[in-house]
Amino acid sequence: MQKTILITGSTDGIGLETAKTLVTQGHHVLIHGRSSAKLKAAKKTLAELSGGKDVESYLADLSKSNEVKALAQAVAKRHTKLDVLINNAGVFKTPNPITEEGIDVRFMVNTIAPYLLTQELLPLMDASSRVVNLSSAAQSPVDENALTGQIRISDDFTAYAQSKLALTMWSRSLGESLKDKGPIIIAVNPGSLLATKMVKKGFNMPGKDISIGSDILVRASLSDEFSSASGLYFDNDLEQFSSPHADALDQKICEGVVRSITEILGETIQST
Repeated sequence: MQKTILITGSTDGIGLETAKTLVTQGHHVLIHGRSSAKLKAAKKTLAELSGGKDVESYLADLSKSNEVKALAQAVAKRHTKLDVLINNAGVFKTPNPITEEGIDVRFMVNTIAPYLLTQELLPLMDASSRVVNLSSAAQSPVDENALTGQIRISDDFTAYAQSKLALTMWSRSLGESLKDKGPIIIAVNPGSLLATKMVKKGFNMPGKDISIGSDILVRASLSDEFSSASGLYFDNDLEQFSSPHADALDQKICEGVVRSITEILGETIQST
């Protein structure tokens, strides 16, 4: 059965490889990127794999909340149902770590934008839909003052690890709160040190086979093994569902992080 699947950050890396697999399987894939040139190239590649079928593409900078909302609105104009949302886009190292809204770009792109996009697209999803969030084995306790932009984190890895735990925390919190209403929300560590641009530039190493990551994203999106996994964390390094950082299992801490995210969005939405 053909599914409609939106993948953020799908012009290269794991996102593009996942899109290639899903298009080849006959699914209707919606790709996203922040570079029009890369979007055009990815769309051409995917169209060739799909036998010439049109592949929808969406341009948006996820470091800007107004563009995240515009992306959701653009998708909603063309679709009444979204089967899968894969929040794949991510940032590790950047020369400009603070966004126009005063938020660390790792928190904005890796944590807040996926939350906002998911919330905006909830009307298109039902209990059979899925949200697959790209987590990481790198998870560190979240400093809410850093999350909200009141203090800055100087170390790239620390900011990244905190943003990925924050993502895992809201995945669990929202998944449990929605329960049977859906969609199913799953946080997935696709595999450590895969051959992505992020790993090559951030760690100066070639990385492992990127298909390790794309294969698990396809499974999380479609396989029955994930059909009752809402709120859970899958660690592909271990090839099984596993416990994330202990803070993600603490309801009070999770609620605090989600509250901070919603407060940030309340402020930024009012100012856009």
